[in-house]
Amino acid sequence: MSLNVSDLSIARGGLPVLEGISFELKPGQALILRGPNGIGKTTLLRSIAGLQPPLGGAVSGGEDQIAYAAHSDGLKSALTVTENLQFWASVFGTHNIEPALEAYNLTTLRDRPAGALSAGQKRRLGLSRMMVTGRPIWVMDEPTVSLDQASVALFAQAVRTHLEAGGSALIATHIDLGLDARVLDVGPYKAAPLDIDDFDGGFL
Repeated sequence: MSLNVSDLSIARGGLPVLEGISFELKPGQALILRGPNGIGKTTLLRSIAGLQPPLGGAVSGGEDQIAYAAHSDGLKSALTVTENLQFWASVFGTHNIEPALEAYNLTTLRDRPAGALSAGQKRRLGLSRMMVTGRPIWVMDEPTVSLDQASVALFAQAVRTHLEAGGSALIATHIDLGLDARVLDVGPYKAAPLDIDDFDGGFL
């Protein structure tokens, strides 16, 4: 199923940040979001993932199809690597966590509590959660933060495997992952500043 974004406008803190964004993401495709810090990439991804309502426009095709990876790794520190993945697998109704452990080189760490992992290991574990969701559309916000070069390569390969299996990926990142992907620069979609007349006089 394709993800369709049509004339989407979004706000952060009540103020418009991006407007008029449209694209289609088909199975097997990846789309890289680019743009300066603070322009609204995270807000855009959250809106597409259904975590906050847009100001206008529409998102279709993502209903119960999207797995979202935010800046936070979403781990339970007292649980082991295996237990964390088993928890997320149970949430999404899946069972096999072995491919995720192998893809992110976590097999030898499987019995270690997440709280005892390094920052990079935690990030790898956080990203591996995407593989146990069973969801075809991956939406990821700066996924390579805290990853070294070898781990970035593991992540890129996991995405390639996902695409080859008919999944799709929408990724906000500043680095070149070496993927066969389109790039969408959201800079040109920056919302125009509000005119003073747009504000409620009660706040002046």
